Amino acid sequence: MKQIQFAIIGGAGFRAQAYLRIARALPRHFRVTGLVVRQAEKGQAMEVEWGIPSYRTLEELLAHGRPDFIVVSAGKDAAAEILPDLAERGIPALLETPPASDLAGLRRVHEELTLRGALVQVAEQYHLSPHHAARLALIGEGRLGRVTEATVSISQFYHAISVMRKYLGIQYEDAEVTGMRFLSPQIAGPGREGVPQEEKRVQQPRDLVWFHFGDRLGIYDFTKDQHRSWIRSNHVSVRGERGEIFDRQLNLLADYQTPLHLELKRVNRGEEENLEGYFLEGILAGERYAYRNPYTPARLLDDELAIAGCLTRMAEYAAGGKSFYSLAEACQDTYLGFAAEEAIRTGKTLRTEPQPWAEPSA
Repeated sequence: MKQIQFAIIGGAGFRAQAYLRIARALPRHFRVTGLVVRQAEKGQAMEVEWGIPSYRTLEELLAHGRPDFIVVSAGKDAAAEILPDLAERGIPALLETPPASDLAGLRRVHEELTLRGALVQVAEQYHLSPHHAARLALIGEGRLGRVTEATVSISQFYHAISVMRKYLGIQYEDAEVTGMRFLSPQIAGPGREGVPQEEKRVQQPRDLVWFHFGDRLGIYDFTKDQHRSWIRSNHVSVRGERGEIFDRQLNLLADYQTPLHLELKRVNRGEEENLEGYFLEGILAGERYAYRNPYTPARLLDDELAIAGCLTRMAEYAAGGKSFYSLAEACQDTYLGFAAEEAIRTGKTLRTEPQPWAEPSA
């Protein structure tokens, strides 16, 4: 196995540390060659904590060797400045988040990067998370027949939309978009800062958006902070002509007279008397695995397994392989997210329009 070597720009941030944890847990797979951290004090603190050299500029980083690719874990404005520089140097970039906050910015990014052949992918990891990957594998095998409906309630806007679009087999098709927001009280749960320190009642918005792609329907359903909540659950439903997936339940047809009712069963090692270590082995669908963890026996969160999948696919892409989540795809999902927000705000049904990145050259 060839070790994948990558660097991180913006290496002191919250998201960047997920990459560092993954590299520490999987040293045979990954090595972080350096961090670009502008503030010397923060950079020195990262060196002490992670044992990885930090640099103040990209030039300093590259003077010590060229990695396979660079993870850009910076804000949208900073990323928009960094990416053209990397493109000019011919350095592949894995972008943590789409680098634009409005439609004009997405079009500008498309013109400056995609049309000029920049080697950029976006680390949109949700579809590589074990349960989503298992569902997509079953869909890809045709177990549901042609999929026409998908309800996704897992994360906010373009993250969830990216998974919804993959479940439906949608690429750049246009949609009618209708949305609404409902406010309801609940007791506040954990946030990025940690667990709650007191009982606090808050009004949380629940956003519901319908994407009508003609012969396919996508439903987005998300309550603020749902993905961290102790009392609000995630939910996925995918329906095809021969069956459906409802969270971890599969209802399928062996033939028109024979229904099958299976479960997506999570298989962990290290439970009860098993001494192999504690890690996810895979996701079973009936008698066979729909997903096998390629990073055993590392003890990683599902989200970290998905990010590790992005890193592996990025190395393949940087070496001349296929795209796994292109800047064009990221622009489309972000654009659909903008349409969802507008539909919620106005209460009107909107119609999306073809965008430049939807052209075959994208």
